[in-house]
Amino acid sequence: MTSDPWRGDVAAGVAAWTRGSTPLPAEAVPDPVHQGPEADPEAVARKILLDQLTGQARSRKELSDKLAKKLVPDEIATRLLDRFEEVGLIDDDAFARAWIASRQPGKGLARRALAQELRRKGIDDEIAKEALDDIDPADEETAARRLVQKKLRTLSRVDDATATRRLVGLLARKGYGSGVAFTVVREELAAAGRDEVDPPTSR
Repeated sequence: MTSDPWRGDVAAGVAAWTRGSTPLPAEAVPDPVHQGPEADPEAVARKILLDQLTGQARSRKELSDKLAKKLVPDEIATRLLDRFEEVGLIDDDAFARAWIASRQPGKGLARRALAQELRRKGIDDEIAKEALDDIDPADEETAARRLVQKKLRTLSRVDDATATRRLVGLLARKGYGSGVAFTVVREELAAAGRDEVDPPTSR
């Protein structure tokens, strides 16, 4: 056994360098054999994309932002995103239509609100417009009526003017224009046996 503290155990060498301080525990000393080679950045980025796409579709912008957050180099990110588009794993057009199909009847959102959501998702305005054009105005009105009918059940103790204001405000937040909102609210109040309230006139 050699007396040279720089030979043999790494921890002993560290102790010699620190002039006799307590040796590092064996588990604290990096083991290059068990560490293995550095992960391939492209393989890491590919796994991030696949994980993100598991169970739900995402827009290219969402995936791009995720890769940037994980510090994936731009060149690798762009190449992989392009490849995923080529094989159909990323499809902003299909994403926009699926998003509308889930949000329009489920949340009762009108075109304007849906357009804002798609823009936040990074969907190109032209792609969004084509998808939004498929919305049937009758379906949009039906969704508005459902919202009003559901909310109206909670407004039995308020006067008609207050109910009208709250219901119109609800539809406005969902992206409906004032004309549609007042028409739907007035008709639903009448159907519920409550007095109609005319919209305020502009001065």
